[in-house]
Parts: sequence; structure tokens; C-alpha cells
Amino acid sequence: MKKLISLVLALVLAASLLVACSSGSASKSLTIAVPNDTTNEARALLLLEANGLIKLKAGAGIAATKLDIVENPYNITIEEIEAPQLPALLKDFDYAIINCNYALGANLNPVKDSLIIEGSESPYANILAVKAGNENEPKILALKAALESKQVADFIASKYDGAVIGTVESPTDGYDASIDYDALNGVKISVAASPTPHAEILAIAKDILAAKGITLDIVEYSDYVQPNLVVDSGEIDANYFQHVPYLDDFNAENKTNVVSVSAIHVEPLGLYGGKQSSLDALKK
Repeated sequence: MKKLISLVLALVLAASLLVACSSGSASKSLTIAVPNDTTNEARALLLLEANGLIKLKAGAGIAATKLDIVENPYNITIEEIEAPQLPALLKDFDYAIINCNYALGANLNPVKDSLIIEGSESPYANILAVKAGNENEPKILALKAALESKQVADFIASKYDGAVIGTVESPTDGYDASIDYDALNGVKISVAASPTPHAEILAIAKDILAAKGITLDIVEYSDYVQPNLVVDSGEIDANYFQHVPYLDDFNAENKTNVVSVSAIHVEPLGLYGGKQSSLDALKK
């Protein structure tokens, strides 16, 4: 009987230790919030993979979701959150991967405050986009030339100090020699944009166009949906807030027909600390 009691007690103790160990392991799980739109979630997961924190299924690429994680050595939990909400919710998670425009809008410096950041070779350049068929309208070409100017390139370099990186290889004086600017005198161009950095960059283009009598009306939006819808409907002439993979996915899902006119800058995606102030917790 004593041997039986001892055996039972040993089994109970072993089970208790197993539960304790299991609970301890679960408690070490760290949560990383990522954008919930298809392309930016994939971009965030690719950033984690590039830094050795997870491994994705072969070929997942820019369509990857958290379901494509095949190796998770640090027991990371991925939470999908609407991109504009991530800065405000950062404190609720161990970490969050935030788009540069929303980070800047929340006074987070992508270069100084991020714990991990995309390199300048990122393929996700932010674009000027219009409704298909309007790409060669004189006023659109005028806006394109203004955004591709040396004035804009210099502003991006000095204002954002590496947090936003210009991609125009040969900036011009801001004007297109093929355009009859006299015919555009008095014309208004409307463009939808997120507040930071797009509307700030557009303000430089606005001055360039104003010198030719063209008014640039910058309409700010805080989300990623309406800017494409208002361009597709014709309510707004152009928008400036997104990259091509996002636009392609948006067009496919919403049956819109918005196209890229020019790539202007890259906003490196970054991982920021919330409850954690460093990457140390991820490496334990």
C-alpha cells in the first residue's frame, strides 16, 4: 500500500510539474501586432523572417499570413490589427510592426525608435496613382513632374533623415517640357493622401504647381480604403499613400481600376517596442 501511495504521489507531482512547465512556456509567449491588410501583414511577417524570428512556408511571399508560419522558435503570437490603430495600441502588445506614415504621425522616429527596420532596398515604394485611362492627362503629368522634382527629393532627405527615402533617380526642376502650362493656368488638381508624410511632401509639389497657376487641393485621409475609392469614382484626381502590392490587392478585391503613375519614396516598415523596450525578450 505504501508503495502504491508513493507511486500515486510521484505521478501527481510529475503532473504538477508538467502543468507548471507548460504554463511557464505559455507565459513566455510574446505578442507582436501586425497590420491586418494582406500585403502589409505579409511584409511584416517577411521582416520577422528576415531577422530570424520566424520561418514562413516556402513560396508564401507577399501573400503570407500568420497561418503560413512553419517555424516559431520564440513562441511568438501574431495579432492582426488595422494599420492606423497600431501606434495607439502599441502599449497593449509586446511589440508592433507599424507602417512608417503611422509611426511618424505618432511621433515615432523609424530610424531611432524602431528595433528592427526594413532596408532601403525595400520594393514597397509609395506611388502616385490615378484612375486607369487618366495617366497621360496634362494635369496628372504636371503633378507627376512636381513630385519627381529635386525640391521634393531634397525635402524628403532633409525632413525625414532616413525615415523616408526618395526613390526618384534623376530629379528634375519640377516641370515637364512636354506640357502646355499656360493651358493649365487656373486648373485645380485634387489628390488624396495620408497626413504624414504624403501630405507634407505634396505641400512642396503644391508650391511648384502654384508657380504655374495650378492649384493643388490636398485631401487628407486616415485610412487605406477611401483614397482608392474616391479616385476610382472620379471624385478625386489622384492619390498618394500606398505601394503597388497593396494597390494590386485592393483592385482585385474591390474591382477598382486604379493604376500607378510614379514611385516617389520608400517608407521602411519597422518593429517597435510596446511592453518590451528591446529585443532581449525575443531571444530568451
